[in-house]
Amino acid sequence: MIRYSPTKTNLPKIGDILLSEPLLNDPYFGRKAVLLCEYNEDGAFGLVLNNFVTVNIEDIQLDIKNTNPRFSVGGPVNSSNLYFIHGCGEIENSHEIVDGVFLGGEFSKLKSMIEEGYTSFRFFLGYSGWSEDQLADEIKSRSWFVTRAGADDIMSTDFENDAFWKKLINGMGPGFTHIAEAPLDPSLN
Repeated sequence: MIRYSPTKTNLPKIGDILLSEPLLNDPYFGRKAVLLCEYNEDGAFGLVLNNFVTVNIEDIQLDIKNTNPRFSVGGPVNSSNLYFIHGCGEIENSHEIVDGVFLGGEFSKLKSMIEEGYTSFRFFLGYSGWSEDQLADEIKSRSWFVTRAGADDIMSTDFENDAFWKKLINGMGPGFTHIAEAPLDPSLN
């Protein structure tokens, strides 16, 4: 029997990546990778790494010169707010999520760095949120795989949505290849 759902039910920790199971039919989370940025007794906060949308930086009114980055929909909550991650530990009030990846901080500092050529940053519109015990229940119901990724993968915008999810699933080991290659509609298999 081929298993298409996660087998581990261990709880995630900050910096983990949540990978949706392959048959999840959801516009925000189907075949998505979520960077878990906060996880405690009150709930969880994360950013979808691979839900890219076409947005011009002028439309967001960020007034940043010399850049036109890719934006990702971070999740369905507060989609009019901008969230960001970066690779610079010197930005005040930022929080390290995983080695070499920081959340938030002084936006004016990041803005000036970007205008000087800094490229290790990602922008997200909205975020993903779970109430108390909600994420744990979803993991127990096998809706998510829990894995880790390095800063290079987290910061990359080189892959398209589905390809990024497949790359991270395949990175979990040789026993996961069949999951990465599962069709969206199993009746087409």
